[in-house]
Amino acid sequence: MGIAAAGGLLAVLVSPTAQAAPTPLNDQAKAAAAAASLGDDRTAGVYYQDGRLVVAVTDEGAAAAVRNAGATPKVVEHSASELEAVHGKLDELAGIHNTSWGVDPSSNQVSVKIYDGVSSAERARIERVAADHGDAIRIERRPGKLERTAYAMRGGLGIVSVDYICSAGFNVQNDSGEKFMLTAGHCVIGGNYTWFRYSGNIKLGSQVDWSFEPGDWAVIDYTNPDVTPYGTIQYKDGTEGQITNSRWASDNEKVKRVGTVSQDLDGMVLDPSVTVTYDDGATLYNMIETSLCVRHGDSGGPMFTGTTALGINSGGNYADQPCGNTDAQPDRVSFHHPVQDVLDKQDLKVY
Repeated sequence: MGIAAAGGLLAVLVSPTAQAAPTPLNDQAKAAAAAASLGDDRTAGVYYQDGRLVVAVTDEGAAAAVRNAGATPKVVEHSASELEAVHGKLDELAGIHNTSWGVDPSSNQVSVKIYDGVSSAERARIERVAADHGDAIRIERRPGKLERTAYAMRGGLGIVSVDYICSAGFNVQNDSGEKFMLTAGHCVIGGNYTWFRYSGNIKLGSQVDWSFEPGDWAVIDYTNPDVTPYGTIQYKDGTEGQITNSRWASDNEKVKRVGTVSQDLDGMVLDPSVTVTYDDGATLYNMIETSLCVRHGDSGGPMFTGTTALGINSGGNYADQPCGNTDAQPDRVSFHHPVQDVLDKQDLKVY
C-alpha cells in the first residue's frame, strides 16, 4: 500500500502532462516587441537583471500581458513617454561641457552625470530642470573630465619617424580649421616621413612643408582622424598649459620650454634675432637665443611665455648633459625659430 502510493506519486511527478514553470523570455528582440505592442505610455524600457530580461510597465494589466508573452514584468512609476519628455527638456541645455544624461530603464529615471569642469552656474541650470520633475531625474557627480577617445596630441610630446626622435611644437590650424603641428625643420630632412606619437606609436601624419637653412621649422599635417590635436602644451608632470596667441619674442623677456626629453621653465630671451652656425656647419638666421637649456630629442618643442607661443626649439650647447633649472646652469643657451615667422608664411594660427 505504501509502496503503491509512493509509486503513484512518482508517476505524477514524471508524467509528461505535468505543468512546468514557464521559461522566462530571454530574447531581446521578442521582449522589445512585447513592450512595443503595449506602447510607450504603458511601458518604460527593457533591461537585464540578474541575467534575464525585464520589461518595465506602468500598470498590472500591462504586466499580465508581458507575463503572457513569456517575459518578466516590473511595475514602475514613470512611462517611457514621460522619461523621454524629461530627456528632451534636458536636451535644451545640451552643450554644457563635461555632462551626460539619458533614460535609464533599470532605475526608471533619467540619469544625469556631472563631471569635473562644470561651473556652479551650469550645475544650477541642470538642477532647476531636475526640480521640476521630482524623482524622474537622478543627478550624480562623477570625477574626471570627458574627452573623446581619440588619441590626444599636445605640444611638447615626443614624435618619431624612421630613426628620428623629436618633439611636437605648437598645434595650429588654418582658416578652415584644418589642424597641423609645428616642429623643427632639421627633424624632417631627407624625405616625406610619416610621423608617429612616441608614446603608443600612434600615426600622426606627414610634413607638408619645411625649412632648414636659413630657418628651422616644419609643418606636419594631421592625417589620422583618431588623433585629437589640442591647443595646449604638456609639462613633464602631465599638467597642461593653454596657448591662445602668438607673437615675435622680445629681448630679456622670461620664457619657458618643454620637450619630450626635458623642460626648462626658468629662462629668458638673450637676443631675439641671431645668426648661429652649429658644429656641423649648418647656419641659421633670425633665430631667438635664450638662456634655456635643451637636450637631444627636444628639437621642435615649444618655447613660450604664459599663453603666448614664441619659438620652435632648434638646438643649443651641452645638449648631451642634464637639463633642468636655468639658474643652476648659467652657461647654457638654446636657439629657437620664431613661431610667428612660420605662421605668417603658412597662413596658420595657434588656437
